[in-house]
Amino acid sequence: MKIALINENSQGGKNGLILAALKKVVEPMGHTVDNYGMYGADDEAQLTYVQCGILGALLLNSGAADFVVTGCGTGEGAMLAMNSFPGVICGHVEDPVDAYTFAHVNDGNAVALPFAKGFGWGGELNLEYVFEKLFGFGHGQGYPPERVEPEMRNKRILDQVRAKTLRPLVEGLKDLDQELVKGAVAGRHFKELFFAGCKDQAIADYVKELL
Repeated sequence: MKIALINENSQGGKNGLILAALKKVVEPMGHTVDNYGMYGADDEAQLTYVQCGILGALLLNSGAADFVVTGCGTGEGAMLAMNSFPGVICGHVEDPVDAYTFAHVNDGNAVALPFAKGFGWGGELNLEYVFEKLFGFGHGQGYPPERVEPEMRNKRILDQVRAKTLRPLVEGLKDLDQELVKGAVAGRHFKELFFAGCKDQAIADYVKELL
């Protein structure tokens, strides 16, 4: 699995800490991590949580990433932004139980974490435990055992609802302020990471036009 890490501007200074915890846990599992920044609080490319949603949607819908880890101060804004786009099911995860149940009940492809609220002494340990439960036990197997069949059925229904109610990604992005979208792909390593993994030509062409 290719996992993308995205930090917004209020928590850009924690990028290195989050990246270290994520890689420590997931690389021994055989997953890889692409760090899309922000790489520090003073990065030239300043990502808002709305732009984290735009960037995350581009990565997931294009196949450049299989899973997105993002967040903000509380995680709420990043979660709402991510879920504004097709092809994204983002959970708000605060602790390892959230991580495990989201992976197995909701079977999503992104999480938004609170990187400020409650992030005190031992915050990096909580991140490691979250990532262990999120990526170490598979996805979509249902929980608890007696609820596996209805939970899987509900997830399929949710996917069908979203397919009918959300617009195609490029169509929706073209209706946004294009400067807002350009800002989401302005990170200094975006081009090398994105185009190496992008599997959707229409999305690639749109991003090339933006850049």
